[in-house]
Amino acid sequence: MTQRFDVLRAALVAAAASLGAAGVHAQSAGTLLGRIGATQIAPDVSSGDLTPPSLPGTQAGVRSDTQPSAGLTWMLSDHIALDLPLAAGFKFDLVGAGAIDGVGKIGEVRALPLTLLVQYRLLSPDAPLRPYVGFGPTYARFYKARSTAVLSALTGGLPSNPTTLSVQSKWAYTAQIGASWAFAPRWYLDAAVMKTALKTRTTLSTGQTLDIKLDPWSYALGVAYRF
Repeated sequence: MTQRFDVLRAALVAAAASLGAAGVHAQSAGTLLGRIGATQIAPDVSSGDLTPPSLPGTQAGVRSDTQPSAGLTWMLSDHIALDLPLAAGFKFDLVGAGAIDGVGKIGEVRALPLTLLVQYRLLSPDAPLRPYVGFGPTYARFYKARSTAVLSALTGGLPSNPTTLSVQSKWAYTAQIGASWAFAPRWYLDAAVMKTALKTRTTLSTGQTLDIKLDPWSYALGVAYRF
């Protein structure tokens, strides 16, 4: 009889501990989450043609880049949150495509995507796993654009006067889907996929321009802490 009582008492203690843990995991109104991790941005490129004078069908591709990242999430209510992804910036290689496919790297540009997302988090605030969706504006700031000798050769540049380029910064919008999983009290594993509708224009010092849809996919994985 005593043994059965001990088993019952242990079960009740375990149940109480489980309920307590659920409270610790809660992402309720007023909660602030901070995270660190890594993000890969993979442009889904659709390039226009470089304006004349150029070989017809002269286009460009953009390679992916992965960098350390961070973020802050503020729970406005039990289900609505504001999310601010943070990163130091990304560096993208520009490569020949279309009629100049295979020439290799023709330039590079750094980008700082500034995004603010409104999220809706599903399930209850104390659920260990909370899927979410988000949507919001992005300002893609492009800077430190550089050309290569390959681009100069293709556009008539000279070693003494090489062709240079600039990439126009643009506003866009971003959609997001992700999930946050509590693996310990106050600690979460956060994973998200984002799609940004982004079109920009590259201008060469020759006066030529190239319009390009970047429409990047972003993949973020991080560890978050609830303050």
